Amino acid sequence: MQTSEQVYTYEFITKEQSGLINQAADCLTQSFIGIDVDGKWVQEPMVGNLNIQYDDFYNFTKEYIEGVVDQGYSIVAKDHNGEVVGVLVGDVNAPEIIGEDVFEGSFSDMNVILHVLEDVDKRFLEDYKKRMGKELEDGEMLHLFMIGITAREARHEAIEKLGVELIHKAKQDGLKAVYGEATNPKSIRIAQKYYGQEKYLDVDGNPIVHKYHDNEDLKEIPESIADGTYLIIREL
Repeated sequence: MQTSEQVYTYEFITKEQSGLINQAADCLTQSFIGIDVDGKWVQEPMVGNLNIQYDDFYNFTKEYIEGVVDQGYSIVAKDHNGEVVGVLVGDVNAPEIIGEDVFEGSFSDMNVILHVLEDVDKRFLEDYKKRMGKELEDGEMLHLFMIGITAREARHEAIEKLGVELIHKAKQDGLKAVYGEATNPKSIRIAQKYYGQEKYLDVDGNPIVHKYHDNEDLKEIPESIADGTYLIIREL
């Protein structure tokens, strides 16, 4: 069996590579909206439960990549045809809590996801201030925000390689930690196994989590698929 490095090549995206940014946005969007992998439907639980369309999510993803790509934490896996089959995008911005709906029209359901992420991030920021006596600032931690894999082979190897590259860069850049919001058990297992991340525990020893069964818009998600969005972290 070929390794991920033999099957794919890995490349950090730059601002000037508009074609690569478009491909990365498409790969991420497909992964979140849903793809068939060997007869099994794989998608992000919240996106699958809400009315979110490809075009809207693609535009959101593309704008995010374009907004953070200069920070140097956007990487893709490409197959032998040069097609993007894996993406991991992060940023070093401290979480911004908007606290109100920002998406409209056919993309209005994205507000549900926004508020879930903000709920988790807000509690993380509050706990960080309790621990450190100061606000979390830009440039302190790497936020792994979006990962997508459309590859049909060596999928887990590609996931591992993408994360290892970004975490290595974060270490080199002197960042304190790598964190993210894991929206399902599979994401948590992957983060634990390949990235060394664990569920973040607050000062009282409790995980920071937004439970789906407490959310009117997400309570239909079966707990067998996902029970909530957790803050996960790895100290560097």
